[in-house]
Amino acid sequence: MNQEIKPNQIYTTGETQEYLRISKSTIKRLLKKGILKANKVGGRYKILGSEVLMVVSPKVETKVRHLYCRLKDKTKNVIGRW
Repeated sequence: MNQEIKPNQIYTTGETQEYLRISKSTIKRLLKKGILKANKVGGRYKILGSEVLMVVSPKVETKVRHLYCRLKDKTKNVIGRW
């Protein structure tokens, strides 16, 4: 299998599993939680390469970490006022 993920290529869940090296249950969880966006075509999920790249992108990880820290600080402030 080609190791390069092409942003405009369409992948199946099996191909995506291989690229990300994750289990079937993990890919199902990613799809269910909306972390990995896909379209259902003929009863099967089709995943755009750009969505696969978003999951492994360091930019996304940094953004999520930043949002988490903001939420954590906000929660601490609210609890502190109680």
